[in-house]
Amino acid sequence: MPPTPAQPPPLHHPREAASPAPPNQGHSQAPRTAPRPEACAGVRAEMIKGRNPGTPSCVDRIARKVGTSFPNQTPESHWCYEIQAKASNYACSGPSQWGEDCQKSRQSPINIDTTEAQVDSNLGPFSFSGYDKKQQWRVQNNGHSVMVLLDQEASIAGGGLSTQYRALQLHLHWSEEMDGGSEHTINGNRFAMEMHIVHEKEKRPLENEKEAQDSKDEIAVLAFLVEAGSENDGFQPLVDTLSSVPRPKMNTTMKESISLFDLLPKKEKLRHYYRYLGSLTTPGCQEKVVWTVFQERIKLHRDQTSGSQRVVPGPMASTSSGNLLDI
Repeated sequence: MPPTPAQPPPLHHPREAASPAPPNQGHSQAPRTAPRPEACAGVRAEMIKGRNPGTPSCVDRIARKVGTSFPNQTPESHWCYEIQAKASNYACSGPSQWGEDCQKSRQSPINIDTTEAQVDSNLGPFSFSGYDKKQQWRVQNNGHSVMVLLDQEASIAGGGLSTQYRALQLHLHWSEEMDGGSEHTINGNRFAMEMHIVHEKEKRPLENEKEAQDSKDEIAVLAFLVEAGSENDGFQPLVDTLSSVPRPKMNTTMKESISLFDLLPKKEKLRHYYRYLGSLTTPGCQEKVVWTVFQERIKLHRDQTSGSQRVVPGPMASTSSGNLLDI
């Protein structure tokens, strides 16, 4: 039975993906369905750095069909993912109707072709500050995802970043299928879930407004792919909280204090990652994100990933408030 407007299909099915296109050869153009991001990177045993524009690319962008301009937001018309747009009784604007920057060439998510990845040991490891601090985080269902508000209590530096970045929030992408929830793919393979920790670049004292607007790395996202494994005790407090925010506009506070490190693979495993410059993955798809996709996966038991499927998103507007960015 098709879902009702009050209960659209589960949130965060990624944008529809196409089969990975072959990498550029010499100066030939990439297929129109898979335009190349400006930079790309991969890792074998060390950190890596992306290639310059115009050189062979190590990643294939996940194809997204772009059509007419994104319409003006109204209470009856909001952006949504492909599976929601296909629901006959859920009125929203799917990816084919996303406009603004969503038609540009450096869009996310992408497929990362590890056979074309280049190693660059100059990127170096990340420096994490406040990631070990245990807190009872605030959690909200914003209608597009479940979001944990980090209130700039933690920060990152190093890892090839130009300066320090403050953590704003983390959120999850998932699907009903164990192998269909991630936004990014590796060699064409999708994963059960994907977690994004979103950071904002610290502003320089003399930075003017134009410099800030033109920044290609205003946002730094740490992306962690999730696959099936044994039960993850560190992740369980967040899983338990999901049942308290099953509907849009609901919020709660975690009952148990946890740190960001509690959610992540061991720190020594975070030296290996993929790097590229890309965009937000929701309208208006601004190309201002430096992406880090970690090689090491977060492992969750199937029962833990099923907790996210009980969260029901709703037809909320795509505009963010304050520093909350939907990515």
